[in-house]
Parts: sequence; C-alpha cells; structure tokens
Amino acid sequence: MAAERQVAGGGGGRRGGGGGGGSSGGGAGPEENKENEKPAGPKAGSLGDSLGLEILQIIKESQQQHGLRHGDFQRYRGYCSRRLRRLRKTLSFKMGNRHKFTGKKVTEEILSDNRYLLLILMDAERAWSYAMQLKQEANTEPRKRFHLLSRLRKAVKHAEELERLCESNRVDAKTKLEAQAYMAYLTGMLRFEHQEWKAAMEAFNKCKTIYEKLASAFTEEQAVLYNQRVEEISPNIRYCAYNIGDQSAISELMQMRLRSGGTEGLLAEKLESLITQTRAKQAATMSEVEWRGRTVPVKIDKVRIFLLGLADNEAAIAQAEGEETKEHLFESLLSECRDAIQAVREELKPDQKQREHSLEVDSGKVSNIQYLHSYLTYIKLSTAIKRNESMAKALQKTLLQEQQSEDDGKRTARPQDLIRLYDIILQNLVELPQLPGLEEDKNFQKEIGLKTLVYKAYRCFFIAQSYVLVKKWSEALVLYDRVLKYASEVQAQAGAYKNSLKELPDVQELINQVNAEKYSLQAAAILDANDTHETESPSQVKDGKLLSERFETFCLDPSLVSKQASLVHFPPGFQPIPCKPLFFDLALNHVAFPPLEDKVEQKAKSGLTGYIKGIFGFRS
Repeated sequence: MAAERQVAGGGGGRRGGGGGGGSSGGGAGPEENKENEKPAGPKAGSLGDSLGLEILQIIKESQQQHGLRHGDFQRYRGYCSRRLRRLRKTLSFKMGNRHKFTGKKVTEEILSDNRYLLLILMDAERAWSYAMQLKQEANTEPRKRFHLLSRLRKAVKHAEELERLCESNRVDAKTKLEAQAYMAYLTGMLRFEHQEWKAAMEAFNKCKTIYEKLASAFTEEQAVLYNQRVEEISPNIRYCAYNIGDQSAISELMQMRLRSGGTEGLLAEKLESLITQTRAKQAATMSEVEWRGRTVPVKIDKVRIFLLGLADNEAAIAQAEGEETKEHLFESLLSECRDAIQAVREELKPDQKQREHSLEVDSGKVSNIQYLHSYLTYIKLSTAIKRNESMAKALQKTLLQEQQSEDDGKRTARPQDLIRLYDIILQNLVELPQLPGLEEDKNFQKEIGLKTLVYKAYRCFFIAQSYVLVKKWSEALVLYDRVLKYASEVQAQAGAYKNSLKELPDVQELINQVNAEKYSLQAAAILDANDTHETESPSQVKDGKLLSERFETFCLDPSLVSKQASLVHFPPGFQPIPCKPLFFDLALNHVAFPPLEDKVEQKAKSGLTGYIKGIFGFRS
C-alpha cells in the first residue's frame, strides 16, 4: 500500500496539472472531466433507481488509451492513480490530508453514485497494473516476484469489495455479473501465479461462463468485448488442464498459439517453455536425420528440438489465414533456425582440426557436423525464400486491387516493390549451391538452376510492368520476350524435376499473362503514337518565343502549366539609362587669389634669453 501511495503522490505532485486539472474543469480534456459528470437518468439514489457500471468496457478503453497498447504497465498504473485522486476529490471522499492519512471505506449506505464503484475498480486496476509491471521486471530480478504476488492479492481484495458492493439492491443485474466475472478473472490470475492449477481453472471457467452468457444476451456490437475476453482466457484454461493431467491440452495450446501467431500476456512465457519441454522429451529419442541420401547424427539438443518442431511450424504456416500471422510465424521459425545454426557453429570451432583430418581421409567428403550445418543453412534460406514469395503474392493481390479501384490518397503498391523481393530470392538461391557437401550433387544444382529461371522470369515480368507505367513500350516488349524465353527453358527442362517445382509459381500461368500483356502493350503503343501525332497540329507547335513576346498569337503550350513555364526573360537584360550629371569646376585653375602673408601671425625668434625667461615664467 505504501508503494501505491507513493505513486499516487508522485503523479499528483503537479497539482495544477494531470491530477488537479481533472477536477477543476479548466484545461483538462473530455476524458479527464468524466469524474465531474453525474450519472445519466433520474437522480441517483432515488427510489426505484439502479446504479450501473460498464466494468469491462471502462477497463478496456482505459488500458488501450493509457499505455497497454504498447505493454507500458507503468504508464497505466500512473493513470489509475491520477484518476483515483480526481474521483476522491469530486466525491469529497479524501483519505485525510497531505499531513495525515485517514482510511475510509465505501459502504452500501453511501452508495448513491456509480462513481463509488468506479473508485474501487480503479484501486483494483492500479494494483493489477503494478503486478504486471513487476512481472516484466521479475525476468531479471527474481526477488520482485514476491512483490508481484502481494500486488495481485491486493487487486483480488479490491475486486472482492467491488463484488460485495454490487450485491446491493441499488446495482443492476448486468453490473453484478460483470463484477463477479472481474473477481473471478483476478482470482484466476493469482492462483495461476501460485501454480494452483485446479483453483485457477475453476476461476477462469467461472469468468468464461459469465462472459459467454453476457455475450449471448446482447447485440453483436456489445458482445465483441465479451468474446474477446473469452478468447484471452481460453489458453489459460487449457494450460491449467494440461498441468492437472490432461495430455490432450498441449496439442490444443499449440494450435491456439499457431493460429494467433504467438500468445501474449500472462501465458506467453509459460506456453513457450511448455512447448520447449515437450519437444525436449521427444528429442531424447531422436538421434539422426537424413537429407539428400546421407544420414548424419544429431547430438545437439537445441538442433533436435528445432528439427522436431519444423514440421509443426511449416504446417501452421500453411494453415495461417492472415498475412500478419503468417509473417510472424515465418519470423519465429527463422529465429529458431538461426539459434540452431549458432549452436552448430559453436561445435564446429573446437572440432576444426578433426574436420580437416576427416576431409583428407574421406577424400573431400565433409564431416557430419559440417553437413548438418549445411542442412540447417538450407532450411534457413528455403524459409526465407518462402517468406519473400508469400510477401510477393500478397503484394500482387494488392497491386491488382489498386489497379481496379484506383484509390488516391494512399501509398500504392508498385512493381518496384516486387522487383526488390525477387532480387532477395535470387540472392538466396545463389547461396544454396555453394553449401559445403553439395558442390558435386548434380541433381541439386539442376533443381536450383530451374528455380532460378522461374524467379528470373517473374522478376523480368515486373520490371516490364514498371516500364509500362512510364510508357517505355520498346523496353517492356523486350523484357516480355525475355520472360517467355525463361519460361520456355523451364518447361523444356522440368521433365524429371516436376516434384521439386510443385511449390513454385506456375510458369504456364505466367506465359498466358505475358501473351495478354503483349497484346495490350502493342495496342497502347499504337494509341500513344496516334496521340503524339495529333498533338503536332499547327496551333500546338511551339515557336520558341516567350509568352510575353507572343500575346497576339494563340498557341497551346503545355509548359505553361508546368513548373518550368516560359513566361519572361529572367533575369532581365541590361538597358542604357541616363545617369546623374557630374559638375567639374574648370574656372578654379584660372583664378588668382590675393596674398594673405600679412594676415598670418609671424612667430618671433627667441634665443637663449627667451629660453631663460620661459623657465622662470617671465615670458609675456
């Protein structure tokens, strides 16, 4: 409590700012003045009137607007403290003064305004946000876990008080149910942290049941928040069931994680560690892996875990619906693959001499650990190619939709974006044949060569599309011919490698599209040539004169509406102008002035006598 009081004081130190401004109504915004608004409807506390509070809606809006959108629990905690102070000031429910603390409790007798319920709700939210902040910090400072549990217990205590007050006859039925669900949610979180799985599961199930009933009782728009909360709780329930002994829950948890592209919140770290532990148990039975006709032993645990989860991750990527989810799964798979490659590299360093000896003995055959490194690198590069291809397909759909709708005001997708993606794919394909152990694999080299031709064809196609946009018809036509050349080579050589080319884009579809684009391009080029010929009419031919010099002649000059309009000469040329006359006194040289020697005082000559007189002051 002392820590919470300190935060409230810290937020309220600026009495003219965030805290005081909310109650003064001066410079505060609409959100800050909510505490000053009386409940809608008849006078609160009158006979037959019932108090109501949208608990879940208030919580979600406050969290999204004050830091939790970015996971900033400290900011949300400060907001709760400031709002509590404003509520106490508005309701004249202060806890003493700045010198002395006097505890007060909200009782049923003074429950005449729904803001008293909001006061207790903000207390619970402040304690919960502090607990979540400590949970983030407990990763590096384990001692903070004890403080975390203390704050969660405090939040549950406030939630119990809220539920007790909502049992009053003055509170409506919906608020009572929401208070019970909120209480069950916080209780489940506390039991979850204590690893009391059965009690946590019961609390979460109670919370889920209440929210499902509320969602079914209202319209779809009002039920969205309740359904979202149910989706948040479901992974926690399955995790508790797994820890109780339900082994089927692990598969459901993994499916939830894969469908959502990763779990967030209370369950994230625990679920990741659970999946890792499950794969580690399975990895104990995995001793070797076979790739391209060669079997190599796998002794590194991290590599075993990665290879066991590879099929699940690839299946999840194939089943993913949204592009964001698919992108997240690709990034997660690439991250795991990089960690596995790093573990193999660490094993390669001390084994350098043994690898050199094995190269000599086996006459060029690479060691098992080096071949395993090549296999993992192949997985990483192949995954990167699939990710870029998925992004390219999404961009193609966006490009096609924008061509049909032609909406302005947004940054539209361009063929240049696709060109960049295919450049990266071709760079990855260049690295694949250079992997150690695959230099003499002719089939592998041939497969990579065919894949390179396919992606080169698509890259040329989008380069041609970019030339079409700037009306460079001849360059685009040449590139379309190059696309057809690459595509025909692929079709001619793909007889024995059809299985390896199944996952690649369809070349025949590209050929059909190029043929259609060629006809469209030829028609556009002919029309553009006719338009150019028509624009060269006598009234549109420029004579090279500026606008200021041809006011009497009408001429269509498109440059007049451009940034380089020919209007006047600038800077203007110099012109002769009359200058100010200069006067020369020529008579001065012919005037004889009178002598002035007699006017000038002659200085008397003085000798030794005058010098002596000057010393003694007798000089007149």
